[in-house]
Amino acid sequence: MAYLPLPYLLRCCRLLLALACCPALLSFYAHAEPLVPVERQVKAAYLYKFAGFVEWPEGSFVRPDSPVVIGVMGADALAEQLEQTVAGHTANGRPLQVRKLKKGEATGSVHILFLGVMEPAVLADVISASRNQPLLTVSDTDEAHAHGSIINFVVADDRLRFEVALKPAAMARLRISARMLSAAYRVNTGAS
Repeated sequence: MAYLPLPYLLRCCRLLLALACCPALLSFYAHAEPLVPVERQVKAAYLYKFAGFVEWPEGSFVRPDSPVVIGVMGADALAEQLEQTVAGHTANGRPLQVRKLKKGEATGSVHILFLGVMEPAVLADVISASRNQPLLTVSDTDEAHAHGSIINFVVADDRLRFEVALKPAAMARLRISARMLSAAYRVNTGAS
C-alpha cells in the first residue's frame, strides 16, 4: 500500500474544509473519491461554474442550443473528472461538453480552454493563437497567466482559488459576471 506524505494529506483536508464552507461547490462532491483527486474535483467544479458566469460575444455559438465546449489540453485526468462533473448539467440553458485536446490542436469550437502541464514554448504558442478569440483560457501556472491566460488557479491560504485578468478577457470580447469577479482571489486590470 502506498502512503501519501503528511503535508499533502493536510492540504487535501484543508481543501475539504474549504468545500464544506461553500455549499455551492459541496453539492458536486456528494459522491467524491478519497482525498487524492480533491484538487482535480475542485478545478472541475470551478470550470463548470465558470461557464455560467461568462458571456460570449454574438456568433460564438452556431445555434441557440449549441453546447458550451470545455477543452482540456495537457491534463487528461482533469478532463475525465470534468466529464463526470458536467454530465447532465447545463450552463445558461446550454448543455456542457468536454473535449480532450492534444498539444497544438486547433481550439476552434472550444469556449473554455484549460491549459495543463506543457512545455513553455507550446504554452506560449497556444495562448498567443487564442488571443483575440472568444475563448476563456484557464491555467494553473503563473507562466501561463503571464502569457495572457484569463483565469489562473492559485493556492492561497491553503485553498484553491482563482485570479482573473481583465485585459485578456476584454481582448477576447468576453464579459465576466461581477459575481464571479467578486469571488476571485485577485482581479488584475493590467496587461496580464
